[in-house]
Amino acid sequence: MSDTTVKKVSANSSPTGEMGQKYLVAGKSMSLRLWSQEQPGEPKPKQAREYETVGYVIEGKAELHIEDQIVKLEPGDSWLVPKGASHTYKIIDPFTAVEATSPPARVDERDES
Repeated sequence: MSDTTVKKVSANSSPTGEMGQKYLVAGKSMSLRLWSQEQPGEPKPKQAREYETVGYVIEGKAELHIEDQIVKLEPGDSWLVPKGASHTYKIIDPFTAVEATSPPARVDERDES
């Protein structure tokens, strides 16, 4: 029998991670998170994560510093960070974006530094 579980998650009651991300819904092979009104500042140290990330910018501007590249992100842009790629973000203007991760970022403490 297949899994037919349906989940609904309200962002108002979602848990917040140590980097400021709101964990929205998670399935067995992917999860969704929200970055809301992230403020400008210096980039954090680069990290390489054990999951693939795709994202979409809702508002604001940022730079994705990935490997030896800088990718400018603006409203309407989407991006991909491959699993294991060294990267960080520099927020330019208050930034709101959604990201999907596969496998789920929060499982097995994949999101912890």
